[in-house]
Amino acid sequence: MSAAAQASATATTPSWLDLVRRKVEGLSYGQVYIVVHDHQVTQIECLEKTRIAPTRTSAVRDERGE
Repeated sequence: MSAAAQASATATTPSWLDLVRRKVEGLSYGQVYIVVHDHQVTQIECLEKTRIAPTRTSAVRDERGE
């Protein structure tokens, strides 16, 4: 997309849509909620999750039932 076309698209894009785009681009795992009241976007919520790989010792404990 050319710079002029991108500037034109940005000028017509609602600000809330740009904010949602930035929130989604910043997430590895999580959810973005858009809250609407009276046909208007009023709130954007972002829930980010951090995934931690289980260690080998906790996997062995789970197999033993501990």
